[in-house]
Amino acid sequence: MGMPETGNTTTTRQAWNAGRSVGAKRALKPKQIWEIRFYLNERRRVRDRALFDLAIASKLRGCDLVRMKIGDIVSGGLIRTRALVMQQKTSRPVQFELLPDARASLIAWLERRGGTVDDYVFPSRVDRCGHLSTRQYARLVDEWVTGIGLMRSDYGIHSLRRTKASIIYRATGNLRAVQILLGHSKIENTVRYLGIDVEDALALAENTEI
Repeated sequence: MGMPETGNTTTTRQAWNAGRSVGAKRALKPKQIWEIRFYLNERRRVRDRALFDLAIASKLRGCDLVRMKIGDIVSGGLIRTRALVMQQKTSRPVQFELLPDARASLIAWLERRGGTVDDYVFPSRVDRCGHLSTRQYARLVDEWVTGIGLMRSDYGIHSLRRTKASIIYRATGNLRAVQILLGHSKIENTVRYLGIDVEDALALAENTEI
């Protein structure tokens, strides 16, 4: 019984990430933070400045950031110095600090925005009862980074989440503190998230005297 002839039937399929930049997005440097703030101030983007400052300060995932309500950051008519948010992904609470610059930009935005403690800090422009979408948030981040001359492919919403955590780690080497601030359940997740490698560890060791 003859065997059927088999030709080369393999179909060449384009890789899912063809033409895309993959991997962890870069954290912003302090100089770039101030450049974006200047960019937004010059254009009187009050909402965007408040969103940017809250993203940097809170170190929250985009899905948690856009769902924040006014009552999460306001108490007695004042912006809290510390806030507590329940993370959607892990169902674990995470705290963060709001320093004077962030509080000032949030006050400026909320005075313009109005609303009650039950309203979202950043409402959707399509559905006033809803919140800003993570997709729109990502578009805004693209606009901000390209506005100061950075490559859009290198940065994203996770850049803002990683920024302050990376700065704190570089300054202190305290991985456990960064783990708590990011709300990670395992320190291994924090190591991967920050992109810590052997060179980082050796550099910290060399700068530590016993």
